[in-house]
Amino acid sequence: MKVTTILDHVESGHVALPEFQRGYVWNREQVRGLMFSLYKHYPVGGLMVWVTESEGATYRGDGTLAPGVVKLLLDGQQRVTTLYGIIRGHAPKFFDGNAQAFTGLHFNLADESFEFYAPAKMKDNPLWIDVTKLMKVGAGTEIQQFLANPLVNQAEDFNSKVPTYLQRLNALDQIKEIDLHVDEVTGRDKTVDVVVDIFNRVNSGGTKLSKGDLALAKICAAWPDARDAMKAKLAKWRKAGFYFELDWLLRCVNTILTNSAFFVALKDVTTSQFQDALSRTEKAIDYTLNLVSSRLGIDHDRVLGGRYAFPLMVRFVDQRGGHISDPKERAKLLYWYVHSFLWGRYSSSVESTLSQDLTTIGERGSGLDGLIANLRQDRGDLRLKAEDFAGATRGSRFYPLLYLMTRAWGARDWDSDIELKLNLLGSLSSLQLHHIFPKAQLNKTKQFSRGEVNALANFTFLTQETNLKISDRLPTDYLPDFVKRHPQAMKSHWMPLTPNLWQMENYQEFLKERRQLLADAANKFLDMLESEGVDEAEDMTSRLSEIAGQREGGFADSDEESRVTEINDWVAERGLPRGTPLFELTDRDSGGLLAVLDLAWPQGLQPGLSEPIALIIDEDEEVEEACSQAGYKFFTSLPKFRRYVTRDILASEPA
Repeated sequence: MKVTTILDHVESGHVALPEFQRGYVWNREQVRGLMFSLYKHYPVGGLMVWVTESEGATYRGDGTLAPGVVKLLLDGQQRVTTLYGIIRGHAPKFFDGNAQAFTGLHFNLADESFEFYAPAKMKDNPLWIDVTKLMKVGAGTEIQQFLANPLVNQAEDFNSKVPTYLQRLNALDQIKEIDLHVDEVTGRDKTVDVVVDIFNRVNSGGTKLSKGDLALAKICAAWPDARDAMKAKLAKWRKAGFYFELDWLLRCVNTILTNSAFFVALKDVTTSQFQDALSRTEKAIDYTLNLVSSRLGIDHDRVLGGRYAFPLMVRFVDQRGGHISDPKERAKLLYWYVHSFLWGRYSSSVESTLSQDLTTIGERGSGLDGLIANLRQDRGDLRLKAEDFAGATRGSRFYPLLYLMTRAWGARDWDSDIELKLNLLGSLSSLQLHHIFPKAQLNKTKQFSRGEVNALANFTFLTQETNLKISDRLPTDYLPDFVKRHPQAMKSHWMPLTPNLWQMENYQEFLKERRQLLADAANKFLDMLESEGVDEAEDMTSRLSEIAGQREGGFADSDEESRVTEINDWVAERGLPRGTPLFELTDRDSGGLLAVLDLAWPQGLQPGLSEPIALIIDEDEEVEEACSQAGYKFFTSLPKFRRYVTRDILASEPA
């Protein structure tokens, strides 16, 4: 079928995109490659369509299907969208992506290259042809305008080169007439299950659907609004500062609806069953977020460890009617949750581990005691040791624990002596990460590695106002005054109070002492949580609405941490997937933790088509090496990351 005919069919609604397809993910390099291959008449592969009845077909976009039958694109979406955008001059109705990837393509008549418009190079140069303009007006009109240009017809070599130029203009225009082979999948036996399986097979080298995509495709076939309904709930939690993926929510729904960790369990559910389960899941997630926020102080995404423990927890909550009335049972669940993220319970083999834990809380299982026993069986001992706090910056699962202890156990601000609770008022009262020994001062000595400078034991959380007052002063300068005025506030941060340890030359001894103090305090807190529960005074029924009133991203944003949060927002604002904070990079074979990355896109910024990406700020060479070995393209500089996203992914000039 000719390219122009295919595009006509897209326009008329005879060709559309199935609901389970993802959006447009090509970049400019891929667009240039396709056009060059078509221009040279190199093979670019055929298309595959699913021929099905228009009535009842689920498709993307707000276009209208032609009556009778429709051909839903299974293979070739990126090529068809690219050609439509370049030849028609705008995106098709089913488009979902970055139109800049195919906007402004130009062709050079002299060297037959394709490049995107660059004013310095192309302005007033008649040898650079706007490809979209030529496709819309046709070669005849373009040739007339080209020959009438004084810069062309007055050139010395005009007569010798113009025949070649005209031939190339015609060849460019003829791309519209190229025939692409179209395979058709037809027959009553071609259900959405069969078709999605075919899609995965033919796209094995491209954007393959995840297990969650496959399950959601089946659900959307019966309930077209399912994806939008789920995205609305994700948006609510995002407003509250918690960023979750569609797969994550679907996994939570699956555990509540089927008590299974495997998405295949959703294959026989009805629309009404799924809608009911989605509503119950939303309530259970709200309750669980309220619980970890009000009881543990984990009030935003940056400190939310173990998000894959949530499918298990929401199942447990739903089993009890959406609310856990027993205070000790609540506390025991939180005890398990904290240990689950400290020891990476779901860092690998998520489905098999979750399946085991779902069985444990089932009717014939041993409940919360069994969950805790499973952790002890894996770890041998759940007691925390000083060396567990030896990690650096956010490259440690114990970073959320430090924040948790600050929030939940009454730590006080050093200057104001007020408790560092969530509901602090005023723009300077939000919590910030504070380096006890200032990073600038430690770096100035050139005696300590990046890991030592950013050691977890060198961190605490203070109000922004206090943090600004301290600035980059040394502990020997600012700590004596705080100890004199508010000694209990200092102790509430598990600080060594021996002045000798505040001196720069004793920095490593300070870290050693504070690690032990942190471990002792953490064990005491967790023991209390398991055996007695936590303070039940705080009402948690409206926690989400309270959090939602705060600035997105929550608190504890200081230095590079604040910038990492901002860069994630910046990426999302440009229509790209949000990265996963505190991403646990694990060994594929053993499942052991290799590193915790500040921000990561394990499927790439263009899922299925681009390499895994990581952002790591102020980390040791060991973390960089772990990224390299795992095949990640990593960035240690935010400006370089922005340039990469803008130029290579978004295909636009850097701002």
